[in-house]
Amino acid sequence: MGRIRTVGLVVKRNRPRAARLAARMQAMLRRRGLRVLADADGFLAGAPARAKAELARECDLLVVLGGDGTLLSVARHTDGSLPILGVNMGELGFLTEVTEAEALPMLARVLAGQYDLDRRMTLAAALERKGRVVRRFRALNDVVISNGSLARIVSFNVSVDDLPLASYRADGVIVATPTGSTAYSLSAGGPVVEPTVQALLVSPISPHTLSNRPVVLRPEAVVRVAVAERENDAILTIDGQESIKLAGGDVLVARRGRASVSLVRSPDRTYYDVLRAKLGWGARQGGEHAPHAARL
Repeated sequence: MGRIRTVGLVVKRNRPRAARLAARMQAMLRRRGLRVLADADGFLAGAPARAKAELARECDLLVVLGGDGTLLSVARHTDGSLPILGVNMGELGFLTEVTEAEALPMLARVLAGQYDLDRRMTLAAALERKGRVVRRFRALNDVVISNGSLARIVSFNVSVDDLPLASYRADGVIVATPTGSTAYSLSAGGPVVEPTVQALLVSPISPHTLSNRPVVLRPEAVVRVAVAERENDAILTIDGQESIKLAGGDVLVARRGRASVSLVRSPDRTYYDVLRAKLGWGARQGGEHAPHAARL
């Protein structure tokens, strides 16, 4: 990576602590003669505002102050050449693993070039309707087809490289990256996959047939999910951030994305440290520190 000249700050809305830390970062960056831009969806006095896609194009470094959801909102606009430093302002995150206390020293290390990156696989997805591509999406975690407001079971067929895999009747289906294996896929019974592994995960959500199980596929696989013609209440969701109502007969095509997402790795903890902290694997069963499902 080349010299950092412009830094973008993405600040979680309605989080005063994040705004205060962003102001300290802005002052630090300006003392170093660097240009500072801010996410237009947040608020940072004194910094020009940009939409997330513009931040990704104009900046040499993105700093996200919030949680995993805040990072997901901007990550899919970036490519592998733009590093993202995620700072968690609450509980430790799977993606935002740098704590508030570590943020300023870690930013100084990044500016000095003393850091490592995790390059995370992405998903490229296309929505086909009546044989034509009507929308294209990019995701870091997952693309999900689920039941809508009526909460009915959805029927759909899944194929891999145009070869039939399974016909599901379920609450939905998740196509996830290894990074997304600890998100919705985990709640649906999918495996935890180390995030730098290259693979695709297909996990049915509460399938009607108990033999329908999550499947791990090679990274070159192309997954097609065809919604049954009679369905009219299904929804497609991208990284839990963007959704679109589906029509009967719609087809979702998902494959590995061309560009990765580059996350600055914390030098103070490993991925396994994060797993133990988030999932409570180091806690006594039933003890006061055991994890609660709502926190995942």
